[in-house]
Formats: sequence, structure tokens, C-alpha cells
Amino acid sequence: MRTRTCRTASVLVAVGVLAAACGSNSSAGTTVTSTKAARPAGSWPYPNGDIANTRDAAGSAISSANVAKLAQAWSFHLPSSAVRKGPTFGSMSAGPIVVNGVVYIQDLDDNVYALSLATGKLKWEYPVNASANGGPDGVAVTGGRVYGTTPTAAFALNAETGKAIWVTGHLLAQGQGTFDIQPQVAGGRVYLASAYGLSTTGGVLFALNAATGHPLWHFDTIMGADQGVQGARVGSGGAWEPPLVGTDGSVTFGVGNPYQSAASAIAHPAPQLYTDSEVNLDAATGKLRWYYQAIPNDFMDHDIQTSPIAVTVNGTPVIIGSGKMGVVYEMNAATGKLVWKTPVGEHSQSDTWPKLALEHKLTLKAPYRILPGSLGGVLSNPAVAGGTVYVATDNLAFTLAKMSYPLGAPDGIGTGQVEALSLATGKVEWNVKVPAMPLGATTVSNDLVFTTLYDGYLMAFNRNTGAVVYRRHLPAATNSPIAVAGNTVLVPAGGPNAYGATGGTPQIIAYTVPKG
Repeated sequence: MRTRTCRTASVLVAVGVLAAACGSNSSAGTTVTSTKAARPAGSWPYPNGDIANTRDAAGSAISSANVAKLAQAWSFHLPSSAVRKGPTFGSMSAGPIVVNGVVYIQDLDDNVYALSLATGKLKWEYPVNASANGGPDGVAVTGGRVYGTTPTAAFALNAETGKAIWVTGHLLAQGQGTFDIQPQVAGGRVYLASAYGLSTTGGVLFALNAATGHPLWHFDTIMGADQGVQGARVGSGGAWEPPLVGTDGSVTFGVGNPYQSAASAIAHPAPQLYTDSEVNLDAATGKLRWYYQAIPNDFMDHDIQTSPIAVTVNGTPVIIGSGKMGVVYEMNAATGKLVWKTPVGEHSQSDTWPKLALEHKLTLKAPYRILPGSLGGVLSNPAVAGGTVYVATDNLAFTLAKMSYPLGAPDGIGTGQVEALSLATGKVEWNVKVPAMPLGATTVSNDLVFTTLYDGYLMAFNRNTGAVVYRRHLPAATNSPIAVAGNTVLVPAGGPNAYGATGGTPQIIAYTVPKG
């Protein structure tokens, strides 16, 4: 039976003492193994597959020639005590890491699981049980260590045993939100950020010493005590997805929105740096090198939150960014200068409102409707391969009942689109509509692009045409990024029961193609 002796560990600054005591206190979820499927093998060593965040599955054995033969090798069901009830975002929202034959994943209560890739059997569990967490969360694995966060602390675990090596609290001052990010680890540093919470000062970007957890630098994503931030009190700036660690000594974060209301944006218009921005910092010092702000004076929850992607186009290093505003941006990696931007998915006149408010030209009355809404646009990470960026877009409008509200409510159930854009020009190469929100990120595997739909489907598209070549009904709804490791597709099906999803038993599933 799963022990609950460490339930309060993650919500206290004393998390270090309690979590260290619980690291080896493992309890079993349920693993169902099939002997008919091929044995899983392969790797997915970074949150987005590689350090450049491309989500291009190197060494994958899966293509259009064999994708129809995908068979379930095993599924690991979360312990019942880790299953979230009610209309939430489910029990899992993070993508898995696969290193040295082990799958590492974190659930939305911040519990970490290490599973055998070959069998799906639980090797160890690190219980945290932070029931107030919003995610997406997730872990990074390098050098024999597993790095992650709780709402109030960062930690490093032994990758073989799950025992805590260090736990660092006291990183966040009152009003600086909580940690909900999947860290990125490179060059002896752990990069993470705060985001969500009753924030009055805004989110913070951090670098920690990977060996000790000691803070090396921090960067505030809100400049000063902005009136929009103080009025909203639901969290501002910060980052949700793993940053990009560049080969030029930089680190780039995609930063969230200011969570201000329409009333504040109209009465006190301001750019609100560095919200809705790509922020490029010196990786060693945290000093600002450049920034690109996608939407100044945002009041529609339009983060540029996806993981920045590094790629070279016509000999020039560039960075691809996107977010809930439903626009893909290409920027010069050295200067941040915009190369091109392309809207994706459905849009409305609300796109123009932040700029009009900044120019003192906006007249708006509640209730009002925004499209893309707060869960629309590009909500999950894109993929890049062969001169093309592949983007999954959510079409979901939101209505705000009052001018003083920073957040609204969704208008019904969202649909979506998967699009391919030329990296050279930003032009759309193909565009395919899907019946539910595609939240599994996009992942390239040879001539295929994978994603998952929120209502519980795994889908694959032809990279050249967008034609649907594979569709599989999953045993649970899903809003988590997948991973493609060798002959295996790993799908965290978190079982959300809201916005049109039908729930299901939260589990991570391994599908494999046969050899040859």
C-alpha cells in the first residue's frame, strides 16, 4: 500500500528534510505487460528530445512503413493515491525522459517515478504529494542524477535509487509564485523558473549549481511593481517550459503573461517587460543579452511559453518561439531581431486589442470574447526537422464576464489544427484540422509527425503532406507531451476530465513496432 507519511513535504520550506527521508519509500503502481509486443528500447534524454529542443527523434525506428504495427508493450498505472479527481488537468502533464533503459516521469503532485523501459516495472518512486500544484512539471536527467521541482523547492535525486542528493528551498520570496517547470540541465547548471501563484512581484528565472543546488543567479521577469501585476494577484511572468541552452553561452526562456485585467491594460497601459517575451540571458551570469516581446500590454493570458528551439536557416542561427497567442516567431539567435512571424489556428479581432490599449485607442465592454483564448493557440511544444517547423494549435475561445477579470472561461469544447511552416519563409506548407485540442506536442519520427488529442487519441501525420496515416484510441484522455525512443512511443495519458475529455485511468503507455 502506498504510504502517505510525507504528504506535506512539498509545501513546506522544510521539504529537504522530509523528502530526503522519503526518497526510498517506494510503493507500487500497477504495470500491465504484453509478451506479444516487441521489447521497448531507445532513448529520449532531454525534455524535448535534444538540447536544441527540436523534438526530432534521433535514431527512431518508427516510420510510415511500420507505424500501423504499433502494439502496446506495457502500461504503468499511477497509484490510486496519486490520481486527481474532478475537473482538473488530470494527473500527468509532463513528458518522460528515457536514459540508460529507464523512463523517468513526474506527475502533477510532483511525485517522481523511475520505470524499466523494457518492462514498465517500477524501479523506485520519490513521493512528494503536492496536491496544490498546477504543472506541467517534469524532470531532467543527466550525470546519474534526476532534477526536478516541488512548488517551493528544487531537488536532485540519485538516478539509480531515487534518494535525495540535495533539496534547495528558500529560492522564492513571498509573492514570486511557485515552480511548475520541467528543468533544463546543461554545463553544470540547472535552469528553472517560477510561474504560477498569488504573485505580486512576478516570476523569476534561475540557474542553480547542478552539483550542490546552490543558486548561481536569478532574473526577474517583471520590471518593478507594475499595477497590472498587483491588481491581478494570480501570477505574472515566469516560465512554464524548459528553456533553450545555446551553444553560444546563452540560455533563452519563453516567458508568460502579466495576468492583468482589461481594465488595468486600458487604464494603465504599459509594455510590462519582460512578459510575453523570449528572454536571452548569459548562461553563466544571468545578465540580459536581448529580448523579443511578442505582445506588449497583454491582458488575454497569451504567454510565449513554449520551449524555444535552436536551428540554423540558410547558414544563420535562429530561434523559433510560440505560445498561446497562436503565432510562430523566428528570431535571429544573436540579436533577437524578428525574421518572420506567422499566425496559426483560429484568430479574431481580439488580436489587436493589447496594441490599441497601449495606444489609448481601445474601447471595450464586458462581457467580451477572445480567440485564441487562455487555453488556445500553441499550448504545447512544436518540433523542427528538415527545414520545417510543425505546430499543434488549439482553437478555443474564452469569454470574460467582467473588465476586472484577468482570466475567463472557455466557450465550449476546443478543436485544433496541426500545421507545417517553412523555416525559410514562415509560409504554411500544410494545415490539417483535428476534432479535439492537440496537446501532446509535435514530435518528428522519420517521415511522420506525432501528436495526441486531448480526448484520448494518438495520431501520426505524413510530414510532407499532413495526411493522417495513423490514429489510435488511448485508454485515457491526455494532455502530456509524448516521447519517441528507438522503437517505442511513450504516451503519458493523465486522465483529465474536463473541456470535453472523458477521463480514464492515469497511466503511461509504451507502444512498440516490431524489429525489421
